[in-house]
Amino acid sequence: MLANHIVIVSHRTLIMNSELAIDLSHAPTPACLAATAFLDCHHPAVIDYANGAIGNTQGVRDRAIKLYYAVRDGIRYDPYHCNIGPESYRASAVLADGRGYCIPKALLLATLARAVGIPSGIGLADVRNHLATEEMLRGMNTTRFFHGYTLLYLDDHWVKASPAFNLGMCQRFDVLPLEFDGIHDALLHPYDARDRRHMEYLGEHGTFSDLPIDFVLKTLWERYPGYMRSANAEHQFETEAPAHH
Repeated sequence: MLANHIVIVSHRTLIMNSELAIDLSHAPTPACLAATAFLDCHHPAVIDYANGAIGNTQGVRDRAIKLYYAVRDGIRYDPYHCNIGPESYRASAVLADGRGYCIPKALLLATLARAVGIPSGIGLADVRNHLATEEMLRGMNTTRFFHGYTLLYLDDHWVKASPAFNLGMCQRFDVLPLEFDGIHDALLHPYDARDRRHMEYLGEHGTFSDLPIDFVLKTLWERYPGYMRSANAEHQFETEAPAHH
């Protein structure tokens, strides 16, 4: 079990954990390439998926781009697939499921990156105006969402990428698909395709070399108990009406 000490600093919530924290002002430590219980980059299925995504691509940045799209569009965004146990957060399990919400998808991208030798990590943040349906918002009773993204170390600097929303989902919600060039951060758009407010990053919880699973589960159940209890496979996110802005 991880002992996460939470401190409020300048309206930002940070998880102070010396074992997992990544300092983005420094080069990655060996922990950012290591296999872990959740980032199981040595799993055969993870290696096969990574190799299939990159094909014959040689450049590190180009490989990262291939992996980003393999997760963005190859793994279906499913915000109802969240009442899951720790074992379901393993990258190999996310891959087997073929679906996940933002945190498991971010974790999978980080794991695939490590499988091909790219240092990586996970960032956790709070956002407002997440891609949602009316039913989701009623269940969560808030527009403040717990969000995860991927950190990739490319060309001697850290780059942030959010592979959450697959292309088909973006088209249905009239949201611009998030593109990744391996140079600039690819975090979720502040405005949708009609120039309406879509996403606002409210604060960071921290950046990590492994998933702080205790903190993730505690946050989800404390913030959204009703939603977590009702989240199950019977919900069909693809058929629900988008929330009005």
